[in-house]
Amino acid sequence: MTNRCEVESFVSWCDENFLILNVGKTKELIGDFRKKKEDISPMVIMDQQIERVESYKYLGVRLDNKLKWKNNTNILLKKAQSPRLFFLRKLRSFNVCNKVLLFFLFYQGILVSVLFYAVLCWDSTITLEDRNRINELIKKAGSVIGMSPDSLEVILQKRTKAKLYTVLKHKDYPLYNVFNTVFSGRLVIP
Repeated sequence: MTNRCEVESFVSWCDENFLILNVGKTKELIGDFRKKKEDISPMVIMDQQIERVESYKYLGVRLDNKLKWKNNTNILLKKAQSPRLFFLRKLRSFNVCNKVLLFFLFYQGILVSVLFYAVLCWDSTITLEDRNRINELIKKAGSVIGMSPDSLEVILQKRTKAKLYTVLKHKDYPLYNVFNTVFSGRLVIP
């Protein structure tokens, strides 16, 4: 299989560049969407069998073998609701509400940073139920801070535009040529 060759190539590259691969921490996640699934033999690196997992946390984002985001959304909501929303409510109880800027900065720094981490990766494929749960939490936080924060859709649109602008602005960006060819210079960024 192709991925086995890639792994062998990577292991060789590590050896050539004096890097030690920690095989004990290595996991295998297989996303197989075929109707007729094949039995795939376990991956072996340096005579050690690699553990196969159903889901894996990579750079703070929970991935699973079905490319569903339910588990990731549950974790995000739990992180945002329990301590962070509680802290917002505590700030309100201390009458910090008259300092709206401070309140909003706390909301942005503590809640939004967790809730929308890697939103460009997972937003387009989450379920409507998960999208509604996130928007519900945003509304709750908005009622606590006394403002109407942007919904998930608005945040996604802003971050997508910002990322696209970054890609098109820097010619050395890896995706620059991809977008430049696709849009042929006709893309207008507001």
